[in-house]
Amino acid sequence: MDTMARITGGVDTHLEVHVAAALNDVGGVLGTASFPTTAAGYRQLLEWLSSFGQVVLVGVEGTGSYGAGLSRFLHRHDIAVVEVDRPNRQKRRLSGKSDPIDAISAARAALGGNANGAAKTRDGNVEAIRVLRVAKISAHKARTQAINQIHSLVCTAPDELRDGLRTLPTPALIEACAGLRPGAAGDVTAATKTTLRALARRVHHLDAEIAEIEALIRPIVTATAPALLAHSGVGPDTAAALLVAAGDNPERLRSEATFARLCGAAPIPATSGKTQNRHRLHRGGDRQANSALWRIALTRMSWDPDTKAYVERRTKEGLSKREVMRCLKRYIARELFADLPRELLA
Repeated sequence: MDTMARITGGVDTHLEVHVAAALNDVGGVLGTASFPTTAAGYRQLLEWLSSFGQVVLVGVEGTGSYGAGLSRFLHRHDIAVVEVDRPNRQKRRLSGKSDPIDAISAARAALGGNANGAAKTRDGNVEAIRVLRVAKISAHKARTQAINQIHSLVCTAPDELRDGLRTLPTPALIEACAGLRPGAAGDVTAATKTTLRALARRVHHLDAEIAEIEALIRPIVTATAPALLAHSGVGPDTAAALLVAAGDNPERLRSEATFARLCGAAPIPATSGKTQNRHRLHRGGDRQANSALWRIALTRMSWDPDTKAYVERRTKEGLSKREVMRCLKRYIARELFADLPRELLA
C-alpha cells in the first residue's frame, strides 16, 4: 500500500470505547476498529490510522464530551480535527445504525466538507475558565432553588412564623431564617424552622462558594483577554462566557460572522415568494454567550450615549426594543471578535 496515501479518519465516541474508521482520498473504506478511551488507546488509534498512510483529517463526534480527550491528543500531534454532528435521523433509519457505520459517516462528513468546524483544543486558560464556570453555574442554580424553597415555605408556615418573615426582603429573610432556633418540640413550627434554617445556611455556603470560584476566574480572564475587558459593558463574567464559546483556539473562527453565528446573534434569512428581505431570530449557538451579549447590550443601553442614540434612532424607524436588542448583539459580536486573544492562545 502507498504509505503516502492521504487518510481521513472518523471516530464514533463513547465512554469506554472509541470506534474509528479510515477512508482513502476517494472515500473508500480501508477499515474500522475499536480502541479504549485511555492514553494508550489514543496512541493505538492514531497508529492504526497512520498504518494506512498520512492522516490529514479526523472527524470526531462529541469533541466537547466523550471525544474531548481524543481531540486533545490529536491536536498535540498536529492532526486537524473537525467536529461532526450526529448522523441525520432520516438517513440513519434507512441505512441502520452501528458504531462502525457511525464512524464511517463521521469520516465521510469530514472528507466531504459537511463537517468543517474545527474542534476546540481544550488545553489552555479558556478550558480552565470553562471548568470553573461549570461549578459556578451549578452553585447559582442551587442558590436560586434554595431561595425559592424558602419563599414557598414561608407562605405555608404557621401564622406566628409567617407573620414575622413574609414582609422581609430576600437578603433579610435569609439572615432571619439562618438565625432561627427550632427548639426541642417536634411540631410543625419546629420542623419548618429547622428546614428554613438549613436552606438559609445552604444559601450562605453557596454564596461563599460562588465568591471563591469568581476569585479564581477573574485573574485568569484578566490575563487571557485584557483587550476584551477594555470594551464598555464587558466584565469578567461576560468575557468568560464569550471566551468559553470561542475556545482556546479562536483562530478556528474564520470571520466575525462565524463568531456571531456561534453566539446565536446572526440573523437567519426567512424569505420566500412575496415575502422578501425578511430575517428571523437564530435560535442556535451558545446560549451562555448569547446571554453575555444581551447583558452587554443592556448595560450599554442604560448609560452609553452612542448606544442610547442608536436605540432612539432605530425606535423611530419602527423597530421594537427586542429587534433593536438583536441588532445591538450582532454589532457587539463584530466589535468583540477583533479582540479575541489569538496571540495569547496560539
